[in-house]
Amino acid sequence: MVVLAELVFSASDLAQVRFAVSPMWEVAPSFRLLTSAAAHPVHRPWADQVRSRVMAAGLDRGWLSELIPPTGYVPDFLNPAPTGPAPTPAAELDAIRAAPADRVRKDLDHLARHQGYLGPRLRSLHAAPQTRLANLTEEIETYWELALAPYWARIREVLDADIFYRARMVAEHGAGCLLNDLHTSVSWDDNALRMARRKQPLTRTTAGTGLLLIPSAFTGPGLRTRTTLPDPPQLAYPARGIGSLWTARPAPRTEALSAVLGRSRTLLLTELETPSSTTQLAHRTGLSPAGISQSLTALRKAGLVTAHRAGRSVLYARTTAADTLLQAAST
Repeated sequence: MVVLAELVFSASDLAQVRFAVSPMWEVAPSFRLLTSAAAHPVHRPWADQVRSRVMAAGLDRGWLSELIPPTGYVPDFLNPAPTGPAPTPAAELDAIRAAPADRVRKDLDHLARHQGYLGPRLRSLHAAPQTRLANLTEEIETYWELALAPYWARIREVLDADIFYRARMVAEHGAGCLLNDLHTSVSWDDNALRMARRKQPLTRTTAGTGLLLIPSAFTGPGLRTRTTLPDPPQLAYPARGIGSLWTARPAPRTEALSAVLGRSRTLLLTELETPSSTTQLAHRTGLSPAGISQSLTALRKAGLVTAHRAGRSVLYARTTAADTLLQAAST
């Protein structure tokens, strides 16, 4: 049965509306997309790069494959309420490891009702949450490093831009305008947030105070919610600008930057439009692996490149600072 959820707001609730960027809110929907047979119209370039690494690591047959079904409910303990505006992956993994045993069991029971069973790993998690959560979070960390960390600077740029846009909307037009603009299924009227086409009600008796809004790259086209007392209700919505997230950017003019950084380091920065290993960079640029490693070390120390373990190799990715530098050199 489809219901209309109505979340009533007091003045105190409205004063506690805030935004957060959450790495863990991207894990479940991105994993679901990767393991789907369908090609996603927006995220296909990302999936084509990442899927083979995830499969090679066996993550399609591990904890996440049991915990994240192709459709429907995902256990709430995977998305702890962010305590600040932008928690690190490590902080959120710590929060998952600290999830109360009764919370984990309740969520797993809910998952079992949805899909009719629990796999062997989830049965062991149900029996010994505090022990098995360590195994689960180790796999989530591996997935993060393979699938999301190399791209996080690019994703984060879109999420931050969404928050900036909506914060300005509040400043210019008020919180009601913000809440009316979040999604086509959401409306604000008479001190209440209404969400259409939901399967479960959402009230203040099932949710904490305030509202936590989480822009997401992989959630969509619908909304995802988490209501776990005493945390504020969390609402993840598709961020603006996702449609152009993986669009290739114009090649920057690098002559001026080469004079400062050197030709090799500048060339590597331009090649890191896509996260790559030293072997891939050597193949594309003709530079020696030793010279590439030396240059990447210098670029990492300068905050222009990040490194992420991908099985036996390491993927290097450009940071937002590097993007800004390349853009400035092209103007």
